[in-house]
Amino acid sequence: MADPLSEVIQLLRPRAVYSKGISGAGRWAVRYTEFGQPGFCAVTEGRCRLAVDGEAPVLLEEGDFVLLPATPAFTMSGFEPAPLLRIDPKTAPPPDREVRYGRTDGPADVRQFGGYFLFGSPDAALFVSLLPRMIHIRGIPRLTQLVRFLGEEAAREDVGRDLILERFVEILLIEALRAAPVQEARPGLLRGLADPRIAIALRHMHGDVERSWTVPDLARQAGMSRSAFFDRFVRMVGVRPMEYLLSWRMALAKTLLRGGGVALDEVARRIGYGSASTFSTAFSRHVGQPPGRFMRRSGPQAEPGHAARA
Repeated sequence: MADPLSEVIQLLRPRAVYSKGISGAGRWAVRYTEFGQPGFCAVTEGRCRLAVDGEAPVLLEEGDFVLLPATPAFTMSGFEPAPLLRIDPKTAPPPDREVRYGRTDGPADVRQFGGYFLFGSPDAALFVSLLPRMIHIRGIPRLTQLVRFLGEEAAREDVGRDLILERFVEILLIEALRAAPVQEARPGLLRGLADPRIAIALRHMHGDVERSWTVPDLARQAGMSRSAFFDRFVRMVGVRPMEYLLSWRMALAKTLLRGGGVALDEVARRIGYGSASTFSTAFSRHVGQPPGRFMRRSGPQAEPGHAARA
């Protein structure tokens, strides 16, 4: 059976890792503006406060891991009042050594290793919207170890570095998302996968995307009535079943079209459409342009004889 979480992460294509050591001592507080890209940190020593906009403030302790899939504005600080140091991560030059906040001499009250990466897929916003805004995990030492390994590799200039970093980030994301507490999370992919019946439907949608699924079909797979399944899917995932399926199909179609060399009717078949014309109509409505034009603008030229026509 398909693993929707792994498939979504592969489609997101995480890459371009940047990481750094951060420490704080005495009176300190730093305010980061909204960044929009995924950020992470692992506390390796001590404690500090983290206040992410729109979320309840949390105490970070040694061994904690935080993932912000879209990094909204946030404040990180010690436990004494301090003036805010404001930083815009979009314009501030990346430091070439450990960042120290507050008192510069003496031992640090907290040390952490943090950074960010980018999603290569232009469809990232769609799937990131189905993830929690903040993921705070405690008691999973391997996440801290992964962040350390990632940082060590990011600091190297060696053959295969970029490929290793991509794999590390994929593993880090999967580990963080499957360890994330979902009981009180907002509706999204993680809550859907945590629900045994909805997870069955999601795995079928991902595992047999060519099939002409209907809500009654998916409800039968989940062992529920149509109305109960529909209501539960929306409550858990936050979107309607056919809306989720359409988004996943179109994301796959974009990936195929960007690669080029695949005939339009073959793209249609692979994502569950009976004809190229039906697929073209659905794609145009969803994306805002016909698949042929999308392919020419977004990827390499298709091989002769395989060009899709708008």
